[in-house]
Amino acid sequence: MTEPTPASGEPAHDPEVLQLAAKVFDLARHGDTDTLAAYVDAGVPVNLTNDRGDSLVMLAAYHGHSATVSALLERGADADRPNDKGQTPLAGAVFKGESEVVRILVAHGADPAAGMPSAVDTAAMFARQDMLDLLQGG
Repeated sequence: MTEPTPASGEPAHDPEVLQLAAKVFDLARHGDTDTLAAYVDAGVPVNLTNDRGDSLVMLAAYHGHSATVSALLERGADADRPNDKGQTPLAGAVFKGESEVVRILVAHGADPAAGMPSAVDTAAMFARQDMLDLLQGG
């Protein structure tokens, strides 16, 4: 007996692939650093995005998981990859007030001016001088 082929013939439409992707996004969202790192080390693309364009770094950053953000960046994740709305992980971390995540992203070269709105614009919009200071290397 052979395995059924997805209707499209593309792996991205295979239910098992979709289930694995959902699990990996949940790992980033919940900050399960070791398990997520093991999946990336085993071949899951470090810049994988969901149906809204949110990368693993975006999900980890938005939810305040600094160790997970670090692990992904150390494995080559794009610190500036915007989602479908033009938001970057840095802007998401600023919005959520995640100062440690902001420090890590800036240390890995994230651009405070990237995205719409940018991290700088987000900090200014919400009168977060503490975040503006972090973005300026303070």
